[in-house]
Amino acid sequence: MYKILKLNKISADGLAVFPLDRYEIGTEIINPDVIVIRSSNMCDMDLPEALLSVGRAGAGVNNIPVSRCSEKGIVVFNTPGANANAVKEMAIAGLFLASRDIAEGISFSQSLKGKGAEVPALVEGNKKKFAGQEIKGKTLGVIGLGKIGVMVANSAIDLGMRVIGYDPFLSVESAWGLSREVQRADGMDALISDADYISVHTPLTDKTRGMIDAKKFALMKKGVRLLNFSRGGIINNDDLRAAINNGTVWRYVTDFPDDKLLNMENVIAIPHLGASTQEAEKNCAVMVAEQIKDFIENGNIRNSVNYPDSKLAINSDFRLMIMNKNIPNMVGQISTILATANINIVEMLNKSKGDYAYNIIDVSTMPDEDTLKAMYSIKGIVKVRALRLKK
Repeated sequence: MYKILKLNKISADGLAVFPLDRYEIGTEIINPDVIVIRSSNMCDMDLPEALLSVGRAGAGVNNIPVSRCSEKGIVVFNTPGANANAVKEMAIAGLFLASRDIAEGISFSQSLKGKGAEVPALVEGNKKKFAGQEIKGKTLGVIGLGKIGVMVANSAIDLGMRVIGYDPFLSVESAWGLSREVQRADGMDALISDADYISVHTPLTDKTRGMIDAKKFALMKKGVRLLNFSRGGIINNDDLRAAINNGTVWRYVTDFPDDKLLNMENVIAIPHLGASTQEAEKNCAVMVAEQIKDFIENGNIRNSVNYPDSKLAINSDFRLMIMNKNIPNMVGQISTILATANINIVEMLNKSKGDYAYNIIDVSTMPDEDTLKAMYSIKGIVKVRALRLKK
C-alpha cells in the first residue's frame, strides 16, 4: 500500500487515478511515499524518509525544495501545459484590461450606487475619462514561447495584432505550434523596443529574476502596456514604479499582487487566477496523478524537473530503478554487481539530466537485499528501488 499526502485540495478526478486497494490518500499521512501539492510551501519542510516523489499540480515548482529532493532521489513532477489554455485566456483578458479602462470604469459605475435618476447623465458625462485604445493593429511582444506563450501569440494574431516573439530556448514542439505569422525578434532588447504591448511568459529562475529592470524599461516605447501572468519576481517592482511615473508604462497587468504593486497607480493586480478554472484544476490533477502512478508502479518518469524523462517497455517481471550522480563508470559498476549476483540484464535504459542520471533495468530475477545494499556501496548512488511488475 502506497501512502499519498495531500498538502492542498486536489481535484477528485485526479485522485481517482489512484486505486484505493493500492493507495492510501489523506492530509495527515505519516512518512508518505508521495506528496501532491499545489500552492503550499514545502521549502522548509523536513522531507520524509520514505518519500519517492512530489507531484505539483501546476507548472511552477518554486514552492518545492528541488535541490534537496534531487540529492535524496525524490522525483519532482509538474504539469506543463495542463493549465495553458486557462492562463492564455487570462492573458488575453489582460490585453483588454490594459487597453481599455475597464477596471476603472467598473469602479466608477459602482460609485454611482444610490444616485437614482442621476446615474445615466453621470455615466454619459464621465465616460470620456475611461477612453482607451484598440489592440487591433498594435504590436505585441511575447517573451517566452512555451505552451502558454505560443497560445497567447497565436490568439493575438487572430485578434488582428502584429506579434513578435523571443525565446532563445524555443523547443521543436513549440515551433510546430507557433503561427507562421509570428515574427522572430532578433533579441529581447529588439522586441522590447518595438512592442506596444509586452507579455512575459518565462519561468522564474536565478537568470530571469528581475529580468525586466530599469535598463529594459529604458528601451520601451512611451505608453507601453506590460502583462505578467508568469511569475511576480520577473519584474523589478521598484524600477516598474519609476517607469510608470515617467510615462513609459501606461498600464501593468499581473496576477501576482504584492504590497508594493497594490500601492502603485496604473497597476491592475488580479489575484492569482491564471490557472483557476475547473478545467485547468482537473487537467493538472489528472496529469500529475498519472505521472506519479506510472513512476510508482513502473518506474517511468515523465515531466520531471530534476530527473530525466525515462520510459522503458516492460521486458521482464522484475525491474530495478537506480538514481545516481552523473559521473563516469556508473553503469559498469552496476552491471558488475548484477553479474556477481548471477542476475541477467534483460533490457536497460540510462539517461541523464544535469547532475543526475536515472537507470531503468529489467532483470531476470528479483535482486535480494544483499545485492541492493551492494549498489549503495558504489560512490554516487543516490537511491535504488526494486519492483515486481504487473504486465
